[in-house]
Amino acid sequence: MLTSTLLAAATAPLQWSPTVAVIMILANIAAIAFGKLTIKYPNAGPALPSPNFFGGFGLPALLATTAFGHVLGAGVILGLHNVGRI
Repeated sequence: MLTSTLLAAATAPLQWSPTVAVIMILANIAAIAFGKLTIKYPNAGPALPSPNFFGGFGLPALLATTAFGHVLGAGVILGLHNVGRI
């Protein structure tokens, strides 16, 4: 009984598409912009090879913003897939 209920609630698997890639890229850009405005010391820690290319971020700030961008992007992608938009 429980197995059939779970199978009925399951959705179709999410296939990669350029739309999914664009959503992830936009989520990372939004996270980097949010980090640029809110991180108190963005250039702390080990420096990156070309600081201007990375927006003046140090390694910890870059890892934090991109990790947040991926979590945000995964949430948006799964949410839109669950609603049926992608």
